[in-house]
Amino acid sequence: MKTDTILLDHGSGGKISHRLITDLMLPIFDNPMLAALHDGATLDIDGNRFALSTDTFVVDPIFFPGGSIGDLAVNGTVNDLAMCGAKPLYLSVGLIIEEGFSMTDLKKILKCMGIASEKAGVKVV
Repeated sequence: MKTDTILLDHGSGGKISHRLITDLMLPIFDNPMLAALHDGATLDIDGNRFALSTDTFVVDPIFFPGGSIGDLAVNGTVNDLAMCGAKPLYLSVGLIIEEGFSMTDLKKILKCMGIASEKAGVKVV
């Protein structure tokens, strides 16, 4: 890697993200599912096939024309699962919220997530 610190670009999903995964993560977490470099993994458990994806989003601004970080979180994860050939049914949500963040903005983001999950036909669990 060419940098000693994490840049915002490391989370953008582009070439720098790819290098972070291939140069740093793959040597440590070496397994065929990660090595496939897909946005999700498909798992066979007791004869049943499941798809799994975890994603995080950092955008500035958090509200933008046509959506918000909440819309992006749901739709981005649903898209990752669909790209694995799965029919997305459920999502889990993890939030990292800075102290002092507006409760009003958090409620708006969660409402956007609720609308997006309803449109996508997935339940947040």
